[in-house]
Amino acid sequence: MTSTRGEHATPASGDTIEVLVVDDDFRVARVHRAYVERLDVFRVVGVAGTGEQAIAAVDELRPDLVLLDLYLPDLFGLDVIPRLRTAGHDCDVMVISAAREADAVRGAVRHGVVDYLLKPFEFEDLRGRLERYAVQRGRLLGTVVRGQADVDRVLAGAAVPPSPVLPKGMSAETAGLIERVLREADGTLSATECAGLTGVSRVSARRYLEHFHTVGSVEVSLRYGATGRPERRYRFLGQRGGAGERVGGLRPGGEARA
Repeated sequence: MTSTRGEHATPASGDTIEVLVVDDDFRVARVHRAYVERLDVFRVVGVAGTGEQAIAAVDELRPDLVLLDLYLPDLFGLDVIPRLRTAGHDCDVMVISAAREADAVRGAVRHGVVDYLLKPFEFEDLRGRLERYAVQRGRLLGTVVRGQADVDRVLAGAAVPPSPVLPKGMSAETAGLIERVLREADGTLSATECAGLTGVSRVSARRYLEHFHTVGSVEVSLRYGATGRPERRYRFLGQRGGAGERVGGLRPGGEARA
């Protein structure tokens, strides 16, 4: 377990959300910590690499939010949550994991996690969820319940919002075309490949693909080449993987899900 409280010269203000990062890969944990600390209202107070370390860290550091991986070397991540509750800790938990099994997602919901973010992801994916969490947390802390309307307002804020309409500048026709190509693809597609199949520009294809990823209808995997940044590849959720693909780990061609 690594505590970071001593690294800050001044104490956190009452508006600061203190975060514990839990991941067994120290390199991944370092990236998650860097992402969180790019947001002014959040501050990482510690990093843990096992379930037992996470429980001890929550007891010592009393964070407001735990970013919890599920594949830990000693405990399954969801088994950490009831132990925290039994010990009297009411910190919020956001799952950040490569676990795509329906049972894991259902279990996370039953344990009351505030969000569930699949790896791999980019900073913008996490930022949106943390900012939404900060707004909801502020609403909960500031709520005065005078009647049913106040209760309904809080619960409405906690609910998952419906899929939004297309952002300005996007057309339903192009979105439908890209969705159809993704659904029919044998495996994953890159933005360049999708552009070639649909006739739109690569920039436009990527914009639509990232929108689908944001609303949860597309998953992203990374394919690592010999040099340069990894290539983002897209697969429509519910689509069967192509021949030679497998869930998790490395794929043919160097593709991986973190």
